[in-house]
Amino acid sequence: MSPASRYTYLGPEGTFTEAALRTLPEAATRELVPMVSVAAALDAVRNGEAGGALVPIENSVEGGITATLDELAFGEPLMIYREVLLPIAFALLVRPGTELADVKTVTGHPAAQVQVRKWLAERLPDAVWESAASNADGARLVQEGRFDGAFAGEFAASTYGLEPLATEIHDAQNATTRFVLVGRPARLASPTGADKTSAVFWLRADHPGALLELLQEFAIRGVNLMRIESRPTGEGLGQYCFSVDAEGHLTDRRVGETLMGLRRRCLNVRFLGSYPRADKVPPRVTAGGTTDHSFTEAADWLNRALDGRG
Repeated sequence: MSPASRYTYLGPEGTFTEAALRTLPEAATRELVPMVSVAAALDAVRNGEAGGALVPIENSVEGGITATLDELAFGEPLMIYREVLLPIAFALLVRPGTELADVKTVTGHPAAQVQVRKWLAERLPDAVWESAASNADGARLVQEGRFDGAFAGEFAASTYGLEPLATEIHDAQNATTRFVLVGRPARLASPTGADKTSAVFWLRADHPGALLELLQEFAIRGVNLMRIESRPTGEGLGQYCFSVDAEGHLTDRRVGETLMGLRRRCLNVRFLGSYPRADKVPPRVTAGGTTDHSFTEAADWLNRALDGRG
């Protein structure tokens, strides 16, 4: 297959990322290649070795996935084209014949530990936890005999010759992880009516109310922020950029003018894409001059005024 027909993802095989990727219809016609890290998956796209990469960006328990947020903010520019929402529940995977009383050491991704902590305290209070590079990698380590159990997706059991000793493990009900399909920048697809826009912006100068001033660019145009997270820029303590998701598409007048307002006032703005929302929920557009018609009408009024027809 050509590189354009290849999708990379955070591996190894048997991760929740692979499960999320396989929910996309086009995955059936692509070569799916596991990578050792988020950075490696995205670099394959940057280098032209893959047409897209699916990586986790946010979960409902811990918030943003910092490796992905930082790669999108500071690495060579890429664009988000789709998102996938995947409900998350863990299984305790063990070698055949293992009983719960035999489990003295467990492993999994650090994000998994947060989501199974209460279950561990109740069922395996004396088990020793050691983190793995991914949940699937934890399953591989159990297969090799280095741990007694791994918290991973139940679907990973067959890949690594293990058995689920317990299933549907999650401390938080309705735990969900959000994944994004990322590719090289290109012309935007048309809006669907239920879209999301992502961007990163840097303050021009730190002063009281600086962030508030920028958030008002969204508020006065009726653009709802769905997520905002600060990330250190690496340039010193107190130096941060802000990663945001907002309702709407860049072609929506209120969204486009918001980003233009940020571009005027910020040191830098990186546009990360406008793409369909996985939940297909349309944006909440309030009355009071924030609809596209309101912006068009105001522009027409200005033109009439300039022509002496105001």
